[in-house]
Amino acid sequence: MVNQSAKASRKPRADAIRNRELLLAAAAAVFSQGGADASLEAVARQAGVGIGTLYRHFPTRESLFEAVYRQEVDHLSELAEQLRDEAAPVEAVRCWLHANVRLVATKKGMLAALALAAYAPSELYAYSFDRLTKALGALLERAVAAGQMRADITAEDLLRALIGICYMPEHPGGRQAVQRLVDVFVDGLCVGAAKPG
Repeated sequence: MVNQSAKASRKPRADAIRNRELLLAAAAAVFSQGGADASLEAVARQAGVGIGTLYRHFPTRESLFEAVYRQEVDHLSELAEQLRDEAAPVEAVRCWLHANVRLVATKKGMLAALALAAYAPSELYAYSFDRLTKALGALLERAVAAGQMRADITAEDLLRALIGICYMPEHPGGRQAVQRLVDVFVDGLCVGAAKPG
């Protein structure tokens, strides 16, 4: 019994941590190229580990999708903190929204596979919605406090608008069109933006 509890409380080995990170990076790359149907063998091969190592860390395809998705959400949260310190208020909001567009553009296949988990009431949905709302909310509050953006918009409103903009039908130049629409949307939220007569 003592040995089992000691094993349970033991920190993961450095090589296990490294393998997990390699698998997450490989999965992000493979899923962005091949969508939700990309093989797990391709992920293991790209990471330079055996398929058994992949399954030890991620017993199901869904658990791997979820881990990659959570990592992307964490990166967006960290980016918001960085932008808050480095960019002008409106540009920080714009850059963060553009980073979300890039995420969606490269992960559409994976996100489709996660649709049930991401949009149904679930722990994953709660986690991602909370992290993204707080990250964007901090940037938005800063822009409002600087008197540069309207105060009657919420982070939740912006995220919903972004989701709607990102899921336009695919066509050549679609990502550029989405980025342009995000810019128009952000410009329209700026204080002093021209109002239709």
